[in-house]
Amino acid sequence: MFRSLSRAQEVTRRCHGSHMTVLSMEGEINEGSVPPYYREVYEALCSKKDERVQEEVFQRLLNKTELPVTVQSQIAEHVKCIDGSLTKLSLYKALALIALAQQGKQPTLKLLENYVQEFPKPQLGEPRNLQALRVRLAQESPLMLSLTLANLLEHDVVQLEIIPEKKGLFLKHVEYQMTSQRFKISVYRRYSDFDVFHELLLQRFAYRMVPALPPKRMLKGVLTSTSEREFIEGRRRALNRFINLVARHPLFSEDEMVKTFLTFSGSDIQNKLREVFKRMGDEFLTYRFAKQAKEYLPGDIQAQFSACRELIRNISSSFQKLRDLAERMAIRSHENAADLLAFGRELSILGSDTAPVPALVSEKSTWGNLRQSLKGLSVEFTLLSDKATQQGRREEDDVVEKLNLFLDLLQSYKDLCDRHEKGVLHEHQRALHKYSVMKRQAMTAAVQPKEQASVEQLESRIIQQENAIQTMELRNYFSLFCLHQETQLLFIYLPMTSHILSAFITSQIQGHREMGEVWNDLRPKLNCLFGSNNGLPSPHPTPEQGSLKNPPAFFSN
Repeated sequence: MFRSLSRAQEVTRRCHGSHMTVLSMEGEINEGSVPPYYREVYEALCSKKDERVQEEVFQRLLNKTELPVTVQSQIAEHVKCIDGSLTKLSLYKALALIALAQQGKQPTLKLLENYVQEFPKPQLGEPRNLQALRVRLAQESPLMLSLTLANLLEHDVVQLEIIPEKKGLFLKHVEYQMTSQRFKISVYRRYSDFDVFHELLLQRFAYRMVPALPPKRMLKGVLTSTSEREFIEGRRRALNRFINLVARHPLFSEDEMVKTFLTFSGSDIQNKLREVFKRMGDEFLTYRFAKQAKEYLPGDIQAQFSACRELIRNISSSFQKLRDLAERMAIRSHENAADLLAFGRELSILGSDTAPVPALVSEKSTWGNLRQSLKGLSVEFTLLSDKATQQGRREEDDVVEKLNLFLDLLQSYKDLCDRHEKGVLHEHQRALHKYSVMKRQAMTAAVQPKEQASVEQLESRIIQQENAIQTMELRNYFSLFCLHQETQLLFIYLPMTSHILSAFITSQIQGHREMGEVWNDLRPKLNCLFGSNNGLPSPHPTPEQGSLKNPPAFFSN
């Protein structure tokens, strides 16, 4: 009898004590009988207006669990959110996944289907204390961002590495392996994939800070094997900064298009993006607060915007100078490495000279023995060169790259401001001008006799233009709303300055310490060279000059 049931009608019932939890084949929890704690949490969180749990309240609940961000994202992906809110049964499923994740289990729908006991109680504290999550949401404006730099940086780390061999039969192209720490997946992308993704991202989020892409190719006439390698590596670094800024943006990171670009492993990501997201409306049509943006804006928004823009312009100028100085320091470290290597090579050439010492030279001359000793010094100078090279790389990776990341963000803010002024405001002014022209035509038609059909057509056009102007005004307010949020996001990133300074100081301490250790190891060999009575003063420094054996405390661990 049971075998005759259809697959769609199957329902798994699991009993435990006096409770019974019912799951559909899709992993949905039927209300049947769930732990009383689940109902108490729902009562504490639900809106009395529509008996649903707002998405922002649920997100606060997830943050309260203190589970890793990746686990929170997995739970959120398994929970249906309709029109920015969760149903009672969706919340119950989320609570079950939270409780299982807190026990160290992987929160999957398969785990829910196979669970044979009463669902455990999540560690969230007393339900009555959870009401504060809903109350606080009602008091806060959606305009304000409650994020920290740590929240942004830990959200995802994306690594972009060049595949060793160029692909393509005739026209070779570079391919990258892109690995997302958040999604724990590696996919392969070309520059043209990033280009299509950037185009769609800008189309969908025109009112947000969308980082720019690096140039596609070098200028003709300057391409050499060395410059091509440097260009490819520079572009990889720029693409890596771009995708990390996108993956950490609080809005972009939760968008399906971004998730698809980071995880889709099919053969043609470009067609996939175009098929699914090309016709999708922009953020103004999908953001729940877009039409009410004006209500949340402060009265002096234009003055605040102008003041912030001027401050950020000054910050950008200083960061550009810091980046240029850091680049020059890294270049000097590499030049120092080349010079040390050349110095050691010349010592080796001197030591390798096998020509006999002429008879006319004094018998007391020690040049023969000294010459043989010089050859051994090249080993230390090669090591010094390696240390200087490592120092240059640290300065590039830990200091210059961080400065470039922040400069990319500052540039994307400048581009956003330009789009606001040249795009939304300009289109609004054009619409108003067109409307005034139509009104003058309507006044002329009212005075002079016209055909009824043409007058009605003109009135219809005026109504359409009034609607267009209303939409333009709403978009203008939404653009200011987004600018306000993106300005906050930029200032959330500003504490990166301390990270950059810390990396700079650490790299200098480490570099000087490592170089000092090699120089100190070189001293015994110098003692052997100058130990005999050769008529030269002792190479040891005076106490006033200091000693390499006891470097300043600044360079010690």
